[in-house]
Amino acid sequence: MNIGAEEVPVNKFKGVRITSLDDEDDDEGQEIVDDEVEDDDDDEEQSEPITIGFVEKPENQWSLLRQYFPSKAGGVPAWLDPVNLPSGRSCACDICGESLQFLLQVYAPMEKESAFHRMLFVFMCPSMRCLLRDQHEQWKRHPEKASRRSSACQLPRVNPFYSSEDPACNGTQEPSVAGAALCDWCGTWKGDKLCSSCRRVRYCSKKHQLIHWRSGHNIACQKLRDSSQAAECSPNYNGVTSAEFQKVASKTVWPEFEIVTEDESESCTDMSDANVCANSLITRDNIDDTRNLLLENFQGDDDKKSWANFQERIAKAPEQVLRYYRNTRVRPLWPMSSGRPSNVDIPKCSFCGGPLCCEFQILPQLLYYFGVENDVDSLDWVTIVVYACEASCEAGAAYTQEYAWVQLLPSTT
Repeated sequence: MNIGAEEVPVNKFKGVRITSLDDEDDDEGQEIVDDEVEDDDDDEEQSEPITIGFVEKPENQWSLLRQYFPSKAGGVPAWLDPVNLPSGRSCACDICGESLQFLLQVYAPMEKESAFHRMLFVFMCPSMRCLLRDQHEQWKRHPEKASRRSSACQLPRVNPFYSSEDPACNGTQEPSVAGAALCDWCGTWKGDKLCSSCRRVRYCSKKHQLIHWRSGHNIACQKLRDSSQAAECSPNYNGVTSAEFQKVASKTVWPEFEIVTEDESESCTDMSDANVCANSLITRDNIDDTRNLLLENFQGDDDKKSWANFQERIAKAPEQVLRYYRNTRVRPLWPMSSGRPSNVDIPKCSFCGGPLCCEFQILPQLLYYFGVENDVDSLDWVTIVVYACEASCEAGAAYTQEYAWVQLLPSTT
């Protein structure tokens, strides 16, 4: 499916529409295998191209609205099903109880009618303290707490929310229905609580209502009550028209970027080390300093070997933030040999009971673009690998829970 005109860069992940693997290949490729087997297939991994993702500011802000099915990082999610949003435990960090923050979403449709539109989302608690506690839970066979969530949503071509025709790539496309009212503070979760005073502003939690009140709504509230224009301010609807964008009061939302993609082999063609550094936002000195700092934390030769392999691959396109695997036989590029999951560490699909396969990998460069400080208590990871139901099952729920594995530096764990 080719959505949109060539000159407008919407839906950059159209190039990774997923096809099914042959039956005889069921035991290969996607699932994590033992370390000794992985080393034998390095040459095969090197030879097969994958899709890699980069972040950039969008040429047209409207291209990030949900009716254009964007892949994006930061800001607020462009919910695929804008009405039946996740709720309850799915929205909060199990460790601190705070609402999870939107990290990124990837549009990856499949060649099956029920998944003509398919979006995967990743949310995280911004607290490094929670992520460290999460690491201990992650190694349990049945973890009870998590500070990160991954979910998927899929729709057939004919659905209640969008036209079955390709969207017009000129900013005029309208969704078929309005979305659920969202929280005016975070812009992420359903705003099912109204300010009792002005009854115009919505929240996903009492905590966000209190924070917003102390941050200035106590002054704006009276104006909203008295203003005849109040109805124009809220409640917020996610993409009611192509000209509307979610207004967010919180200043802690990560900066918003569009995710654009290209084939890894094309990205690396004719790029010498000098050209890589000249085009990179990350200087050679910073790269070398970071490498040396990380190597000091590695205790064994296996970790150093994995890190060297990781750096060799990433250096060909150092600004990449995402590596997409599902339509390939390539395994995740683990920065370290320690802290990698085995087959039994990856749970089964909570709906159909089938296996999960590796969908994509998030690289730590994303934190650089988000402006996360390199402090002891700042959020940090060496990689996040997202697994999704291999069958992309029709679970009957709007959003299905998938799985994200986080790998941290040895010194932080």
